[in-house]
Amino acid sequence: MLKTVTIGSCVSIQGIFVKALEDGRICIRVGEQLFKGRPVS
Repeated sequence: MLKTVTIGSCVSIQGIFVKALEDGRICIRVGEQLFKGRPVS
């Protein structure tokens, strides 16, 4: 499932959902890299 996260104040990244973190952020995968950020609704 594709999800979009924001990193910082103006960077948005879309990738495949990996897991939800305890602090409300989610982890997504883009190719070989993992990114953590706040989900965009």
